[in-house]
Amino acid sequence: MRGGAWPDLGGRMDGCTHVLPVRIYYEDTDFSGRVYHASYLRLCERGRSELLRWAGLSHSGLLDEADGVGTVFFAVCRMEIDFLGAATIDDLLEVRTTFAGCTGARLAIEQQVRCGESEIMRARITVAALGRDGRPRRIPSRLVNMLAAVTSADGEMTGNGTAS
Repeated sequence: MRGGAWPDLGGRMDGCTHVLPVRIYYEDTDFSGRVYHASYLRLCERGRSELLRWAGLSHSGLLDEADGVGTVFFAVCRMEIDFLGAATIDDLLEVRTTFAGCTGARLAIEQQVRCGESEIMRARITVAALGRDGRPRRIPSRLVNMLAAVTSADGEMTGNGTAS
């Protein structure tokens, strides 16, 4: 790993959910002093990336055929977002990410951003797997199994392709 290992940098697992702690900085806010809506999208992207790392994967590794998964990268193709509250500078937040399922070339991911006990944003994201040529491709079963193993109690998939 470049830059050395910080064991807590990538968050932690809480049951089937990956939890990434983040602090809000001035750059995350708008002129009102509240977190700008697009900043939540960046925080969620970090949460999804760290969930992949917990599964033993990385974006750069997915492009390397030597990892045994196959060359693939993800592009967000759908987001459904509810903004339920606001965070401000210096707030400590948690980005909670759960692998919700897989069908063909798509992964479903559920995320929420919490400030203490308050849920301030929730999102359901669908990402499409693409090959180097930019065309959709079926998600390699090894990748799905790695995600399922990290985010489910028994590591098994149900018949509809969702983590059980």
